[in-house]
Amino acid sequence: MTTTILSDVADGVMTITLNRPDAANALRPADRDALIALLATADTDERARVVVLRANGKHFCSGADVNTLQDRRQTVQKRVLDPMRRIMSGAQKLIASILDCNKPVIAVVQGAAAGLGAHIAYASDLVIAAENAYFTESFVKRGLTVDGGGCYLLPRRIGMQKAKEMAFFGEKLGAAEALALGLVNRVVPAEELDAAVADFAGRLATAPTSAIALTKRLLNDSPDCDRSAAFTAEAMAQEIQSYSHDSQEGVQAFVEKRPTRYTGW
Repeated sequence: MTTTILSDVADGVMTITLNRPDAANALRPADRDALIALLATADTDERARVVVLRANGKHFCSGADVNTLQDRRQTVQKRVLDPMRRIMSGAQKLIASILDCNKPVIAVVQGAAAGLGAHIAYASDLVIAAENAYFTESFVKRGLTVDGGGCYLLPRRIGMQKAKEMAFFGEKLGAAEALALGLVNRVVPAEELDAAVADFAGRLATAPTSAIALTKRLLNDSPDCDRSAAFTAEAMAQEIQSYSHDSQEGVQAFVEKRPTRYTGW
């Protein structure tokens, strides 16, 4: 199976684009694996200092392709642990690749972000949403439990009670409410999406890359750390960063009262 995922690197920004608008950008296994591979590439490609995840068409991503799931159920004999293995090596691996990427990841959401599509946004570091964007946990409507990291991400993003409401009822969470809950960073008219993305991506593309990477890891790890571990990790990160040339540049620019010129890594 081929994939329609598009990618491009320009001016320090890797743009990854979902490109199945006729299927609301539902993810087939090949698409999911292509995303995982591209995020791994972004992690080590020094040309890419920030990753933008976006989609062509009316919708960001309607989740995993249900037709693929149905075909598998009809043609493949189910064996113990097969579903567990597929989830862990598939949807969960995709979400982990976003969380673990050393580059900041910006999700650009218009229309539906459902199921795994919503989790891609939740896992991203920054989310810019169009006014018509909405998020939904569609699993319950198909008789399924939430997977793809949703039960891990949702309580950490919006609190346990609201997470349960979304998971139990599968109702749409509109962009305005998502902004109020802190699930997204900006909500803009659709025609202003590109400008908002360019602003965030441009600022991150000229930022000190290792400082951003270490800070991302500290913040992502903090909900699962006790205070002692979090403080130790913070101090160690500052120790590591102090040896970077971007750290030296930041201090020197401040002393000389001039703009910084961060070269990255």
